[in-house]
Amino acid sequence: MKAQTNRSIIDKQFPRKLRNTMTDAETRLWQRLRGRKIAGCKFRRQHPFLDYVLDFVCLERRLIVEVDGGQHLESERDHLRDRRLQEAGFDVLRFWNNQVLQEMDAVVEVIWAALQNKTPIPSPSPPRPSP
Repeated sequence: MKAQTNRSIIDKQFPRKLRNTMTDAETRLWQRLRGRKIAGCKFRRQHPFLDYVLDFVCLERRLIVEVDGGQHLESERDHLRDRRLQEAGFDVLRFWNNQVLQEMDAVVEVIWAALQNKTPIPSPSPPRPSP
């Protein structure tokens, strides 16, 4: 999925720093998402897209999973972010840290259901040789 990504996110290695300092909830959810464990779908963590770093994203199914703490309560910035990501063709699921830590199976079930409702983006066919 191509998009213009803010160069400051990439150049400053910000996503790498976030991967190394994930919250307990993010770390636990990553253990359930990684390695195509849910519906055979590949997730990336702390992936740069537009002006944002996405907690988790399945590019093939255009699904973003965000894990939020209390600072995100009624955040207008998050509403704007979700709108922009939806306009780019993504669905966004948001979970609170305590949901992930206390109700992991329910969180994974919601993610699995969302993946089932999304059709994969077909991979581009290889170029044909010229005659």
